[in-house]
Amino acid sequence: MDTRSRIVDVAVENFGTRGYEATSLDAVAAELEVSKQTILYHFRSKEGLLEATIASAGVELTEAIVKRIANTTGWPAIEEVVRAVFRIAIRKPALLGLLREVMRLGPPWATMASSELEPVVARARTFLQREMASGRMRDTDPNLLMVSAYSTVMGVATEVEVLRAVGIEPTLRETVRRRRELMRFLRLALAVD
Repeated sequence: MDTRSRIVDVAVENFGTRGYEATSLDAVAAELEVSKQTILYHFRSKEGLLEATIASAGVELTEAIVKRIANTTGWPAIEEVVRAVFRIAIRKPALLGLLREVMRLGPPWATMASSELEPVVARARTFLQREMASGRMRDTDPNLLMVSAYSTVMGVATEVEVLRAVGIEPTLRETVRRRRELMRFLRLALAVD
């Protein structure tokens, strides 16, 4: 892996777990065992590094979802997308943490993240509308459905203290249970009897 990619990976991890303001370029450099100047050589500033992490996260999330639904229709496609996103939540929770952090920061960062994810959101919306129009899924508001699913996944992946406050330990077992509950919710919302 080249230096630029390594910097982005470490920045995603730090921004996604500690937050943007709490992460310094010095800390990222120390973790990589490079100088701060090495980071600034690849990225003009901390803001430039954040831009790169947003773009990287957008590509990674889009690829993970799109490849899952490429040749699938109906309920199996929904299951594949949910599995793909939960797989990210388990294997790389900082990626979803970065998305949460960027949305918290507001414009221009949230706007940039929304723009990066718009192609996959539009594709998901089109998929849901097509499935509903064909009668394979119950007619409902696709945007509201996506927000509900997003909120569930983000909560499971990034809100560890909230989970603990309501008595849920953020373990793999609990994550799998929450995935099953989300699947059940989606099936009830979408399945045509």
